[in-house]
Amino acid sequence: MRKIDRYVMSTVGGAMFLVMLVVLSLDLIFAFIAELDDAENDYQMLQALAYVFLTLPRRIYDYLPLGAFMGCLVGLGSMASSSELTVIRAAGVSLKRIVWSAMKPTLVIVLIGVLIGEYVAPPAERMAQSQKAMAQGAGENVTSASGIWHREGEVFMHLNAVQPNGVLHGVSLFRFDDERWLVSVTFAERGIYQGDDWLLENVTTTRLSDDGATQEKHQALRWQTGLSPDVLSVLIVKPEDLSISGLYTYASYLGEQGLNAANYWLAFWKKVLMPLGTAVMVLVAISFVFGPLRSVTMGFRVFTGLIVGLLFKYMQDLLGPMSLVFGFNPVLAIILPIAINAAVGAVLMRRAG
Repeated sequence: MRKIDRYVMSTVGGAMFLVMLVVLSLDLIFAFIAELDDAENDYQMLQALAYVFLTLPRRIYDYLPLGAFMGCLVGLGSMASSSELTVIRAAGVSLKRIVWSAMKPTLVIVLIGVLIGEYVAPPAERMAQSQKAMAQGAGENVTSASGIWHREGEVFMHLNAVQPNGVLHGVSLFRFDDERWLVSVTFAERGIYQGDDWLLENVTTTRLSDDGATQEKHQALRWQTGLSPDVLSVLIVKPEDLSISGLYTYASYLGEQGLNAANYWLAFWKKVLMPLGTAVMVLVAISFVFGPLRSVTMGFRVFTGLIVGLLFKYMQDLLGPMSLVFGFNPVLAIILPIAINAAVGAVLMRRAG
């Protein structure tokens, strides 16, 4: 029996690896071509290649659920096509044992995904975004086309680039009064974190009043703000590319500032429930192989897998923004597609059993 377990595990695990290899190869090629469209200043082909390489951990994390689902569908499907599953069941191996053997590689996939999403992808993504912004000339313009926006009280700020070592490039501060009139605009070429505050260098401040505008220039100026390098390292990365701990930290920070953190809580719950969603998708794949896709061609299985995987993704992508617009709990937006897939998989498995 152990040989059968190992055979099922190796077949499904190998198929998952091949699916991930194919999907990632195509994604990297298209991503590199897309990055060449952003070529400007020092950001050229080699820099674009480095950017795509640094974003590889994030891409692996994004495609792991699809790779697990498609790999299980292809691996078990090939065994069904060659009647190996029929022979295994005729030998007395229960359906539950086959399901558990096929789920074991999924557990490895989930563990790898959690480790990459928590410890590898976020710092690599921060480095990629920072290097790209610097290569595109982050400190040359008052507000570049890239960069990040943030609000703290009555101050709206734009940062052209944030380096992981606590250095800012192209800092623009727009200060408004209580009646939302713009009262001053400050631009600094660079900002360096000093422990409790930031030291801005080559600063130009324009103050607006009823009498007109006045301009001041400083070689260096202290900037008091609640932003720290840890918070900024979260800010420069898209919510879906942050770690679970980073999402929780920044969402809590936004709440303390009285700002809307719903988008970050949505990404937080999506990452927390990712292992459950992956396991459910694999269960659906197994139920398809033992149910309606038992005797179809491999091409049809792949096509069906793509359709189901895309439907699952689009359901979450649709319900997520709906939770932000209509104000219902973001957990519901994530758990509902998982629950629907789990119900479908359970029904099909019961019929197959």
